Amino acid sequence: MGKEQGLRIKEQGARSKERKYNRWIAILSIAIPLMVAVLFGVNLRDLGYDVTPLTFLPPIYATINGLTAVLLITAVVAIRNGNRKVHETLVKICIGCSAAFLLMYVAYHMTAESTPYGGEGTIRYVYFAILISHILLSVVVIPFVLITFVRGLSGDFIRHRKLARYTFPLWLYVAVSGVVVYLMISPYYGS
Repeated sequence: MGKEQGLRIKEQGARSKERKYNRWIAILSIAIPLMVAVLFGVNLRDLGYDVTPLTFLPPIYATINGLTAVLLITAVVAIRNGNRKVHETLVKICIGCSAAFLLMYVAYHMTAESTPYGGEGTIRYVYFAILISHILLSVVVIPFVLITFVRGLSGDFIRHRKLARYTFPLWLYVAVSGVVVYLMISPYYGS
């Protein structure tokens, strides 16, 4: 068996492994944004539950977004230096950070009143441009992250690398813009 044929067989095996995850990727890519949207509109206090607003969470989940950005950059540096295991570990931590962010974000909005942005003039337009792009891309990035991750785990490194070229900047933008949104709205918390 030639080297080229061996690579083809290995690639087919990787694609077969990937296919078994495709249904879960599709389900999660739809379910996560839908669940967040639904739960974002549910305020437990408005429903009569006596819950303490979790107002301490925004700086924590903004920090998690910042940490995710740093870890994503570090993961890219690790793989460029040939350290696949460190890269994989950092990406897994980034996925965990993103999940933790989502849980805290939803918990905050289910227990506290939404904070309106108080800026005026041009900065208001800048804020909403960043916020809207952050929200839209946070939905778009989900299948990119999941597919890229599965391709890496299944050993389909050629296709992993091709998709990661898009996934990385999208995910990095979502992480960094989350911090920027927090910094821009934080003066208006409790106003």
